[in-house]
Amino acid sequence: VNMPVVECITTTRPTAQLKGVTDSAKRKELVDGLYAVDPQHTCGKNVLLFDDLFRSGTTMNAITDVLLQQGQAATVRVLTITKTRSNQ
Repeated sequence: VNMPVVECITTTRPTAQLKGVTDSAKRKELVDGLYAVDPQHTCGKNVLLFDDLFRSGTTMNAITDVLLQQGQAATVRVLTITKTRSNQ
């Protein structure tokens, strides 16, 4: 597949791993405003967002929102390798 790989998502502040956070409202609170993207990499483009682990979708949803709103991506598709057994 002839697709460029660009690591364009940055974090705006330090944060602990979300792995141990089981409360969905708390997870959303922790990722609110956490991610940023430079639109020069994503504006008008179709983006494939790749992550190694899907747990609750909180991180993927937050990054997808940033890519679409701040990054002005045309589309965002998501690919993960594995899903945890519990989605808490």
